[in-house]
Amino acid sequence: MLKKFCFALLPFLVAAPLSAGTVSLSTLLDEMIDRDAITRFPEPAYVCVQASSYDRASTSPTEPDWFANADTAQFIRDEMNGDRKEWVLMDAEGPGAIVRWWITAPHYKATCRIYLDGSNTPTIEAPIAELIGGDFFVGAPLSADKARGRNLYLPIPYAKHCKVTVDNMPEQGNLYYQINHRNYAKGTVVESFTMDNFKSLKGKIDSVQKTLLAAGDDVAHHAASASPTNVLVPKGGSPVSLTGKMNIPNAALKRIILRIDARGEALTQALRSTVLSIKFDDKETVWCPLGDFFGSGVGVNPYKSWYTRIGRDGVLLSYWWMPFQKSADVSLINYGERDVRVALHAISTDSYRWDDRSMYFHADWRQDRNIETIAGNGTKDWNYITLKGRGIFVGDVLSILNRHPAWWGEGDEKIYVDGETFPSHFGTGTEDYYGYAWGTPDFFEAPFHFQPRAEGPHSAGHVTNGRLRSLDAVPFTRDFRFDMEVWHWAATKIDYSVVSFWYGFDGTIPVDFPSLNDRIAEAKSPVFYNTPVSLDIPGFKIEKSPTGGNVQQQGMQGFTREGRKWRDDDQLWWTGAKPGDKLELILDTDKEGKFKLVGELTKARDYGMIQFSVNGVKVGGPIDLYNPDVVPTGPMEIGTVDLKAGKHVVQVEIVGKNDKAAPSYMVGIDLLKFVP
Repeated sequence: MLKKFCFALLPFLVAAPLSAGTVSLSTLLDEMIDRDAITRFPEPAYVCVQASSYDRASTSPTEPDWFANADTAQFIRDEMNGDRKEWVLMDAEGPGAIVRWWITAPHYKATCRIYLDGSNTPTIEAPIAELIGGDFFVGAPLSADKARGRNLYLPIPYAKHCKVTVDNMPEQGNLYYQINHRNYAKGTVVESFTMDNFKSLKGKIDSVQKTLLAAGDDVAHHAASASPTNVLVPKGGSPVSLTGKMNIPNAALKRIILRIDARGEALTQALRSTVLSIKFDDKETVWCPLGDFFGSGVGVNPYKSWYTRIGRDGVLLSYWWMPFQKSADVSLINYGERDVRVALHAISTDSYRWDDRSMYFHADWRQDRNIETIAGNGTKDWNYITLKGRGIFVGDVLSILNRHPAWWGEGDEKIYVDGETFPSHFGTGTEDYYGYAWGTPDFFEAPFHFQPRAEGPHSAGHVTNGRLRSLDAVPFTRDFRFDMEVWHWAATKIDYSVVSFWYGFDGTIPVDFPSLNDRIAEAKSPVFYNTPVSLDIPGFKIEKSPTGGNVQQQGMQGFTREGRKWRDDDQLWWTGAKPGDKLELILDTDKEGKFKLVGELTKARDYGMIQFSVNGVKVGGPIDLYNPDVVPTGPMEIGTVDLKAGKHVVQVEIVGKNDKAAPSYMVGIDLLKFVP
């Protein structure tokens, strides 16, 4: 067996521990890249909360609107500033700091202002798309647009108070936002952000940017050139120790680098059925399939983050620091049906200063298969993890198996801390939580969030989303609960698999978590790299896939207001197309004669203009689907046609959009029929 590895080959930087003194932009930047800091309970103490545009109709899990989905342009209030109207996104008493910001919208017309410490003059004022995800402050990775989600990780500390506003909402329209911020304990000294101080720290900020972008590059280089040790992990479910019990006082496991020696479906299955188990001081705190622990999900999906990485050669790398007082033992357990060979590149430990703030690293995995969804309404709050005790939540990786091309991720995250009955983090959509938007199936990677896989077509198949935390980690002193809404546009079945990463003091434990036998059964369950997909939109016969975009079923319960209603509370929803794209549907008639083509459509601010044809002949004129609000048209006569009995092709073509419409060309159809 391999014993302790302490490599000059694997260099690392031991940053000085943060003092309990003044919090500033400079100290927060230091903390962001200090791998030691995340292992210790925060000092000075803080709580992490979130301001967001979640639908305010969601008031209680016992109320019918708990899964309400109108998560845009919801604000704390609006107010006048001279002759200018502003909408308030966040209003927080200090001391505190904004530590993560995400927004998205169809377009960006608003100016954002940040007022600090009660001043009537904004400390920061900029077009919102330049401020968040643009280069007003910095470029990538601290400020970047990832798959249509705009993110900012540059911290903005404040001593007494912080208010964030936007203007021009009538023209801006939609605006989804999340702002994670720290509230420090009363009496904590915080140096408020100033533009002069920001400019003076340009050198440090550039250095932090480079450090984040280069995470693990040196380790990956050495791992690629080093000769690995071959380890056999036989089937049968017995642990195979990779290190033996390492009896080392006051140390930390700092690197794990290995590769599964398999290909194709065998590799895909091995990454799920081979489990990483780590014991610290004789207690198992890590139990997780390899693919999930390293952030890949199903299969090998290369990417890199601040804490984990998958190489294009299939090498799996972890940079989590995992401290212990006396001993550590790293093992693999093979629950699959065939033996697994592992190329072990390195497991490294080194000294660590254990103190009364030090915590153990945990990684807990669970999976729930064939969750039944309800088209257009939240199905359930699915629990990532519930913890009792004291610690800090530092991230998660979610792997989805979606058997339908419709969008699966409208669900909002809900995080409850220390006895909260209403979540202090209430999100706006699963993809928003992971830093992207609109279900965009594009690969992206960043230090603290990533999407290494989105199988497709469209939203179908295997998807892996990760969010790992630094300054936006969530401390808890009594308990912690993380729920994610399962919210799908189609009635189908979906699998959720998640690993939750956290640090905790001895005695902090998961509660109401699946049993070990249940988790073993899930790890054993078959995994396939390619997903069969079914397209079923009740009430419509689709001749063939549209020439552009995605067709799916969309539930409309969340848009029902003041008597507006769609038949069966859903519609056919065509998204992602452009002018010139066509969709063909089939309507039947059982007799010959003159018929009216009648439609019940949807209008909204981001809908396009369409032209109907029947059997290749235009019917009626262009129909403008723009409206400031989401509304059903009710029955409308599109035109008259002469038909024979049988099957008829009804073509919908996107021909443009209203000048007032957002830059999108969506189409919603509730009903199409021929009426004699």
